[in-house]
Amino acid sequence: MARRKIISKPGPFLLHAELLPDRITKPDQFPYTLPAVRGLEKLSFHPKVTFFVGENGSGKSTILEAIAVGMDLNAEGGSANFNFATRASHSRLDEALRLSKSHSMPSDMYFLRAESFFNVATQVEELGYLSSYGRKSLHEQSHGESFFALFNNRFSENGLYLMDEPEAALSPKRQVQFLGLLHDYCQRGCQFVIATHSPIIMAYPDATIHVFDTQGIRQTPYTETEHYLITRGFLANPQRTMAPLFADEESP
Repeated sequence: MARRKIISKPGPFLLHAELLPDRITKPDQFPYTLPAVRGLEKLSFHPKVTFFVGENGSGKSTILEAIAVGMDLNAEGGSANFNFATRASHSRLDEALRLSKSHSMPSDMYFLRAESFFNVATQVEELGYLSSYGRKSLHEQSHGESFFALFNNRFSENGLYLMDEPEAALSPKRQVQFLGLLHDYCQRGCQFVIATHSPIIMAYPDATIHVFDTQGIRQTPYTETEHYLITRGFLANPQRTMAPLFADEESP
C-alpha cells in the first residue's frame, strides 16, 4: 500500500509534553534536581502561543531545549539543517521526555536561542543560507536587527517555532513590534513556545503562561505573574521601589 503523503496544515503541532520516570537513570543529578523538571507530569501547549516564565535557573530553558532536541532541532539553535555543536552541554532531558503531537506536520521548524545566536549566524554564512535571512550578513547588523532579520525573513506559515529569550536583543519598542509579528504568524497557522522574562512579550493575548518556580510549574494569568506585578509597581512609583535598595546603613 502506498504511503499517504503528509501535508502541512495549520497548527497546533505540539499538544503536550510529559516526563517518563522509567527513563530517568540519574534522578539525583541535574536537571532532575530542578523542581520544575522533577514535578513535571503533563505540560500542555496552547495552539498558538505558550510562554515559559520564571527566575534564572528555574528550568524553563532546560525544558525548552529538551523539546527542541526532541523535535530533531539543534540544541544550540537553528533549523533541522543545523547540526553544529560549539560545546556539547545540553542536559539529555529529551531522552526522558515524551512529546505528544497532532496529525498536522509543520512546514518549518526553528529554535532561537538568544545566547548562542552568534554561533547560528556564523553557520548561516558558512552554509550559504543568507538568502533566507534577508541576504545581509547577520554579523554586520546589530543584535536586535539580526533577530528581526530572522523573524521577518526566515519564518513562514504553518511553522513551529521555539524561542528562548527573544527579547534579549530587543528594545521595548522592538518588543512591541515583535508582538505584531507574532500575531501575524499565528494568523498564518504557526505555533510558538517562548521562554521569556519580558512582561511586554508575555502580554500577548489568549496565550498560555506556565510559571516555573520552586514549587514546580503552574499555569498563571498574565496579571498574576511576578513579572507583571513587579514591573507595574516599579513604573507606578520607581522611587518607592528603589528606596530600600539605596537606603544608607545605620551607623553602629
